Amino acid sequence: MNEIRQNLPVDEQLAVLKRGVVDLVSEDDLRRKLTRSLETGTPLRVKLGADPTRPDLHLGHAVILRKMRQFQDLGHRVIMLIGDFTAMIGDPSGKSKTRPPLTLEETRANAQSYLDQCRLILRSDPEVLELRFNGEWLEPMGYADVIRLASRYTVARIMERDDFKKRFEGGVPIAVHELLYPLTQGYDSVALRADVELGGTDQLFNNLVGRALQRDYEQEPQVVMTLPLLVGLDGTEKMSKSLDNYIGLTDEPHAMFAGLMKVPDPLLENYFTLLTDLPEARIQELLAGHPVAAHRELAREVVRWLHPEADLDAAEARFKAVAKGAIPDDIPSVPVPADLAGEEGNYSAVRLAVLAGLEPSNGAAKKLIQNRGLKVDGETLTDPQAALELPAGGLVLQKGKDRFVRVLPQG
Repeated sequence: MNEIRQNLPVDEQLAVLKRGVVDLVSEDDLRRKLTRSLETGTPLRVKLGADPTRPDLHLGHAVILRKMRQFQDLGHRVIMLIGDFTAMIGDPSGKSKTRPPLTLEETRANAQSYLDQCRLILRSDPEVLELRFNGEWLEPMGYADVIRLASRYTVARIMERDDFKKRFEGGVPIAVHELLYPLTQGYDSVALRADVELGGTDQLFNNLVGRALQRDYEQEPQVVMTLPLLVGLDGTEKMSKSLDNYIGLTDEPHAMFAGLMKVPDPLLENYFTLLTDLPEARIQELLAGHPVAAHRELAREVVRWLHPEADLDAAEARFKAVAKGAIPDDIPSVPVPADLAGEEGNYSAVRLAVLAGLEPSNGAAKKLIQNRGLKVDGETLTDPQAALELPAGGLVLQKGKDRFVRVLPQG
């Protein structure tokens, strides 16, 4: 995916750019823009808006970032737009209630982490990457500016958005600021004079608002491209950290390899199409063969892409060893202070799980143990009230298939 292919014929560019795309509004417009770009030597301006509500990215985010990288490799300029201002509003994005708004400080802190991770996929040279914050133009807007913007769209059209319609019909409150969100996001495209806007399928309505507003501001309307929301390892819900069905973009090679080996069989074609550059014929050949071989090639392709220097053979060997019940040698260690021990010198299993970083809170650790998700030296722990003796050599805590931490007595 690192090959730069500038000045590629339009049909060949379209073949690359259409792969995995769900909505394309419209292909004729994209063809026309690509043709003009070739004739004039002017790269397209391709926008992706991201509200930095969470600082950590996963393979679900990588789907759209890959498409941005494809535009870059074809010689176009992508705009990573951080919605520091819109994140303070909170967008329901298809949910039944509004996401909680963030402070400006929170959005800026999350944005830095977000950008650092995006650079794992995107090219950073300024000719092909532009970083912007929509607070640049939204924060200075006065009340009269907002009224004028609101006058350019009707309530009837806003209520066509599916989640608004369902909430209204169900008697679920909709705040006025939520109705302004699609207009605010759409105005970003006007401010940036975007040629193309990318997004997940849940952003189709908002991105089409941008297309309509550009026309109203006498700009050429942007092309809207949406990509699927990657289904997570549970096989049902979209990939999400909150659902713990994700593979992190910054996961170590062995952890990423192990996660990809757990992708449900029905999702393999989707993962191959969205996360690799393998030709369609090769994908179909793999799907027709043994699922383990298909999983192995998927894992190697994705890990090679995100960790070019990784030892793939070592990652695969570790996966096989852990699958047979082995405990790897190269696992992190966490010292446990002696003053955390109980009266008899033992340590709360719940507290050890939190100290080891396997769970963020005592409540989450208790739930993990109740669901038989924690092993201690290879044995499943079932009692959340358990107190454990901590020998000099420590104990190995294991969450899931391939997350190990050794807890040791401090000193």
